[in-house]
Amino acid sequence: MTRIAATGLTRRRLLKSSAAAAFGTLAAPSILRAQSTEIVIGCAGSHTAWMEEIVAPHMKAAIGADILFEGTKSSVNLEKMASNKDRPYLSVVQMDDPVMIQAVEADLLAPITPDAVPNMEDLRPDAVHMDGMWCNYVQPWAGIAYNTDFAPGGVPSWEALWAAENAGQVIIPSLQNTEGMWTLFAAAMLGSGKPFAEAQYEIDAAFAKLEALKPNLLSVYSTMSQAFNLLEQGEITLLSGNFSSYTLPRKAEGVPVDLAAPKEGIFAMPSGICLVKGGPNPELAEAYVNEMLGPDMQAAIADFASSVPANTTVTAGAAIPDGVEIYSPDWAFVAANRRAWIDRFDKLMAL
Repeated sequence: MTRIAATGLTRRRLLKSSAAAAFGTLAAPSILRAQSTEIVIGCAGSHTAWMEEIVAPHMKAAIGADILFEGTKSSVNLEKMASNKDRPYLSVVQMDDPVMIQAVEADLLAPITPDAVPNMEDLRPDAVHMDGMWCNYVQPWAGIAYNTDFAPGGVPSWEALWAAENAGQVIIPSLQNTEGMWTLFAAAMLGSGKPFAEAQYEIDAAFAKLEALKPNLLSVYSTMSQAFNLLEQGEITLLSGNFSSYTLPRKAEGVPVDLAAPKEGIFAMPSGICLVKGGPNPELAEAYVNEMLGPDMQAAIADFASSVPANTTVTAGAAIPDGVEIYSPDWAFVAANRRAWIDRFDKLMAL
């Protein structure tokens, strides 16, 4: 365990203490001073607003880090890590759980440990995965985003996506996007007549139901911001699989959108954080992860992004809709089959 000789504090105690932010700026450990203060973080493109507004300034003040964000899809982050495995340039990646499983299988991640990241000890047990290979830092919930001018009564059921009155008024995500899985599982549930926990394995029923959705589709998106713009402008009525961290902040700004929690159930959107194996500035990367899991960042992100914090000491964030089941799928099953599903989806849903 590394000790800071000048103070007699262990690095663990330093990071855990409430004085960590001030210490990181005024008397950073020599290992952080000796290296560049710049680290590159891979994250979701939809997270750019709060990453730039909240995370970057905090990290500069707390640990002296200059953060460069590369916002894209989780699958693209995985490709970046794999193609640069011998000489990684990303230090930390924030991506979804099913892609994390693939990253672990490809030996692209370094484990997160309480010695290096003490704030992980305050996380919910279900937020730490595969012995610390990654942690969840926030958990938005996902349902159906809708334009309130055209659906003032809300969206009571996933069946609304297939309703005749919504012909040409629906956009769904590609299965290349993790949120695309929600529409697939909703189709499986409706097509098989089974609850989500069982229906997720009924993939043939899911694709048969998706084929029946085609008359209602305006398009299938891979870039969410473009699809959401169409929803805001009233060009479409329903945007399937959207999540609280994107829709609810826009609603709070006065945009005519809301997020429905259909009666059949909603989904827990997995937002994970991991250390890239062999990534630059490993000590600074660990400090970044520790801050992301700490109470200050957890509260700020959860409030800004209308998400549920993973840190049990934090009570901020989104309210989970009452009376609706929240489902988390079998991500190992998803990871094992996703490539084949994407190919099948792309052929079936070509418009």
